[in-house]
Amino acid sequence: MANVTLTFPDGNQREYARGITAADVAADISSSLRKKAISATVNGAHWDLQWPIESDSSIALNTMKDEKPALELVRHDLAHIMARAVQEIWPDVKVTIGPVIKDGWYYDFDRQEPFTPEDLSVIEKKMKEIINARDAVRTEVWDRARAIKHYEDNNEPYKVELIDAIPGDEPLRMYWHGDWQDMCRGPHLQHTGQVPGDSWKLMSVAGAYWRGDSDRPMLQRIYGAAFANKEQLKAHLTFLEEAAKRDHRKLGREMGLFHFEEVAPGSVIWHPNGWRVFQTLIAYMRRRQDVAGYVEVNTPDIMDRALWETSGHWFNYKENMFLAQTQDDRDYALKPMNCPGHMMVYNHSLRSYRDLPVKIAEFGKVHRYEPSGALHGLLRVRSFTQDDAHIYCSPEQLTDECLKVNDLILSIYKDFGFEDVHVKLSTRPENRIGSDESWDLSEGALKTALERAGMSYTIFEGEGAFYGPKLEYVLRDAIGRDWQCGTLQVDYNLPERFGSTYVSASGEKLAPVMLHRALFGSLERFIGILIENWEGKLPFWLAPRQVVVASIISDADDYVYEVVDALKAAGVQAEADIRNEKINYKVREHSVGKVPVILAIGAREVEERTVTVRRLGEKQTKVEALESVISALSLEATPPDKL
Repeated sequence: MANVTLTFPDGNQREYARGITAADVAADISSSLRKKAISATVNGAHWDLQWPIESDSSIALNTMKDEKPALELVRHDLAHIMARAVQEIWPDVKVTIGPVIKDGWYYDFDRQEPFTPEDLSVIEKKMKEIINARDAVRTEVWDRARAIKHYEDNNEPYKVELIDAIPGDEPLRMYWHGDWQDMCRGPHLQHTGQVPGDSWKLMSVAGAYWRGDSDRPMLQRIYGAAFANKEQLKAHLTFLEEAAKRDHRKLGREMGLFHFEEVAPGSVIWHPNGWRVFQTLIAYMRRRQDVAGYVEVNTPDIMDRALWETSGHWFNYKENMFLAQTQDDRDYALKPMNCPGHMMVYNHSLRSYRDLPVKIAEFGKVHRYEPSGALHGLLRVRSFTQDDAHIYCSPEQLTDECLKVNDLILSIYKDFGFEDVHVKLSTRPENRIGSDESWDLSEGALKTALERAGMSYTIFEGEGAFYGPKLEYVLRDAIGRDWQCGTLQVDYNLPERFGSTYVSASGEKLAPVMLHRALFGSLERFIGILIENWEGKLPFWLAPRQVVVASIISDADDYVYEVVDALKAAGVQAEADIRNEKINYKVREHSVGKVPVILAIGAREVEERTVTVRRLGEKQTKVEALESVISALSLEATPPDKL
C-alpha cells in the first residue's frame, strides 16, 4: 500500500501507510499523547481519531487544552450521552437529532409524557454513571439499506426519515457510545470518560416541531450547557441568573408597561406607562432628526399589490407579508417596510441637484409574519414601529451622507448609555444586481465614512443585501450581550425600479443613490433592550413614572398635592400616593415598579416645607428643601439633547 506524508504544525513530516488513523499517529509519537489526544485537525477539518487518512495531509493532534475542538466534542458527546441516558431510563422514547449549539447542545425526543424538572435530575444522574463507566466510542460507515433496516427494526422512524433526506452518495456514519448507537457525522471523543463530569448541566425543556414544521409532531427538546471547566459553567449560570432578573417581559409586568394577547400574537398592547416611554423616544428622535435636516412623512399601512411588485417584495418577500383581498378582487398587503411609500413621496415632486440630499423620515408601523415559535416579547414581534428614513443623494454626496448618519447614530446611542458599539460591514453577495462600479462606490463610501470617523469595523464578505452593502451597529449592554440595532444600507436598485430621478447641473435626469437608515431600528425592540440593559431602572428623563409623593400621615395630604403640582409645573412626571398604608409598604410597591424617586412626607416635612428623598436602589434617605429637590429633578428630567 502506498504511503502518505503527514505534515505537522512545526513543519516536520512523517510517512505512514495510507489509511492510518490519527489515533495511530498519536501513538507513534508517544504513549502519553495517545492517551491525551481527543481528535485531530486534518487539512483544516475536525477529524475523529478513528477516521483513516487516505492522502498527503497537514495534521495537528488536539487535546483537552485545545479549547475550541475540545468544547465541540464534549458538547456533541454529551448530546449522545443524554440521549442514551433517556432511552435507558425510558426505553420507549424515540430519538431524533441532537446538535451542538452556542454554550451547549440540545436533543429532541418523542415521548408521550412531558419531561419534568425532576426528570432532568434523574437524567443527569444517569449521564454521570455513563461518563464514569468510561465506555468506548467506536464508529463505522454503513450503506443505506443496512442503516434503514437497523432503525426500522429498532422502531426509530425519525432516523429513517433523516436517512431518506440525505443525498444518496453520502456515506452514513454510525457511532456507538458503549452499546448505544446513533447516526452522526462526528467527530467524537474516544470514550465517555473523556467528558468532564463537573462542567455541564441540563438546563430546560421546550417544545419543538419535528423539522421545524408546525404540521409535524411536537417533540420535547432538552437543552444542556457545557464548558471547558466548572468555573466557566458557574460564570455562565451566574450570567443566566442576571439575564433572568433583567428579562423585559418580567419587568414589563412589574412596571405596568405592556402585555400581549393571543388574539393579536406578536403585537404589543401598550399600557399608559409603556406608551409614555414609547412617545418619549419618538419625541427625542424627532428632535434629533429635525436638527439633522430630515422631513417627517406618513405613508399608508396597506397598499396595492402593484406597488409591492414594483419594489420586488411581492416576489421575494411574500411569505413574510400579511395579505388581503377586497370585494373588488384587488390584492393588498400590509407594509412590511416603509421604502416604497417613501419612493412615492420622493417621486411626487420634480427634484433638482440643488434639492439633494432629500431626507425623508417616518415612524412607520410595519407588519411582518414571524413564526409563532420565534416570537419573544418586545424583541421579536409581528407588528412594530421603525424610526425609518431614506436619504436621496448624488453619488458625489454619498460618503458625506454616510458619515453624517454614522455620527448621528453614535451620538444617539451615547445618550442612552451605549458607548461600546461595534460595526459590521457586509459586502457584495455572489447573487446581486448592479454593476461592479456601483458596488465599488457603495462599499468605498461606507468604508471611507467609518475610517474618517475613526471607527473600527469587521467585514462580513458576501453578506450584503442583493441590492447593496450595509452597515450594522451592534450595541453591548451592561452584562456583555450584543444587540444589533441600527442599519445603514446603500441602494442603487430601488430608485431605478421606481423611475426616481433628479435634474443634474447639466440638465440630465439621473437616478439618485438611496440610503436606507434606521437608528433605533424597531422602537419596540429598542425599548426591550433598554429595559434589560438598565434592569428596569431607566434613566430619569426616560422613566415612565419619575416621582411618587407618598404621605406618611393623612394630615400631610394637602402638602403632598402641592408638591405634585410643583413638580409637574417644573416638567417632572409626578403622582400622589395618599393611601391609608404604611410608608414601608408604599416604598416596597413603588420600588418593584422601578419608580426612580419616592418623596415621603410626614408632619415634620409639612412644618419645615421639606421632603424625605429615597432614590431607587439606595437604602439611605435624605431630608431636603422642597425648592432644591424640584430644581434638581427638573434638570434630571431634561432629555440629553436639550441639555
